[in-house]
Amino acid sequence: MTTADISKMSVIERLQTMEALWDSLTRESTEINSPAWHGDVLSERKEKIKNGSATFISLDELKSKNDK
Repeated sequence: MTTADISKMSVIERLQTMEALWDSLTRESTEINSPAWHGDVLSERKEKIKNGSATFISLDELKSKNDK
C-alpha cells in the first residue's frame, strides 16, 4: 500500500486501518523502546516542574494557538 492508496481512502477507512495496525502492534511480543531522547525530554520537564520554572497552558489556549 502506498501513500497515494491511503489518500484515496475515506477518513473512516484510514481510522479503521490505523486501529487495526495499532492492535497488531500491541499484540507483538517484541517490546518497542522509546528513543533515549524521549527520556531526556521527560527528565528536563520533570526538573522544570520540580524547580518551579515550568509553564502550562490550557487545552483551549493550545487550540487557539493552532488556529492562528
